[in-house]
Amino acid sequence: MRALILAVAILPLAAAAAISQGPVPAPGVSILSPRDGEYVSGEVVITAAVQPPGLTVARVVFFADGRQVCTVERPPFTCAWNAGGEIREHLFRVVAHLPDGRRLVHSVRTKRVEFAESVDVDIVQVTVTVLDGPHFVRGLPREAFRVYEDDERQPIVHFAAENIPLELVTAIDISESMTSAIGEVRASVKRFLSALRPADRVTLVAFNENVFVIGQPAMELPARLDAVDQLMPWGATALHDVVIRSFDLLGRQAGRRGLVVFTDGDDTASRTSREAVERRAETSDAVLYMIGQGRAIDSLELRGLCERLAVKSGGRSFFPRRADEVGGAFEAILEELSNQYLLTYAPPSATRDDTWHRIRVEVPGHRYQVRARQGYRMVAVR
Repeated sequence: MRALILAVAILPLAAAAAISQGPVPAPGVSILSPRDGEYVSGEVVITAAVQPPGLTVARVVFFADGRQVCTVERPPFTCAWNAGGEIREHLFRVVAHLPDGRRLVHSVRTKRVEFAESVDVDIVQVTVTVLDGPHFVRGLPREAFRVYEDDERQPIVHFAAENIPLELVTAIDISESMTSAIGEVRASVKRFLSALRPADRVTLVAFNENVFVIGQPAMELPARLDAVDQLMPWGATALHDVVIRSFDLLGRQAGRRGLVVFTDGDDTASRTSREAVERRAETSDAVLYMIGQGRAIDSLELRGLCERLAVKSGGRSFFPRRADEVGGAFEAILEELSNQYLLTYAPPSATRDDTWHRIRVEVPGHRYQVRARQGYRMVAVR
């Protein structure tokens, strides 16, 4: 499923507006995405703009297929809704409420697919990192790898070692405890985003007790960096919620999927349990990288969760003591993302019985360290 985002952007008031000699446009709201007649499925995020620039809005209410899905009172104005796995017709409506009681309304209708071939989605994808001591091992052929599920060797269906597509979600903690470190973290995130390949699909997320999508995959790099510059700390920390939400934002296109989460504090505001986060991670083929700083280092529960999630997915966890060390963690993740192999195989059984299946990847004949997801859980599709 592709991830499509529904966000409302209220444009800042231009200084020149005060001296503009042209007529002031009538207040209005327009949905920028999804567009009328577009095909959508999976996670949907709506983008809208309010005119004229600088117009004060009391709240923005989002509707999907006649149902209110959320109300947002302060920027960033984002709201997610799951459109399901099939490409159906949907009606999206945005209502901006003005302080004087007036309402601005705009709607778009997406299209359904008249006919679509079914595809076999029951394939296991494994992202693999191979190290010889501290060095990454490159250039290994398909024949060098052995993949086992529940100790039974599986034939490799697909293999890639170079130019592998990457879909990445980067989630940044902007809770109040980030106040002293926000400048260093902003700089580290911007260097990380700038070093990714232009072809990589990146969704940028900020979170405190809420989760905000501030950068969509289609957004140009300068706009994404500007969004990072606008991050200001406030609120509590909902780490469990953002991990679940970030998994949902990852699409289903062929290629590697990764999740980078930075937090500087223990979870204080999530509605999602730690157990739910771990089970959700077991159903995803995304490699998870966790960066914990500040109070996150001293929380045994949080540190244990970060390490378990990272190891199970084939990723890593980092715990830099100082804000000026956060950049080193992002650089290490970037280097690893540039040195990965992608293997896929068809599971022996496609039964969705919620059973945990162990995965082991080996490179026989060498004393390499091989890091990959430890297993998966295939659950029934609701």
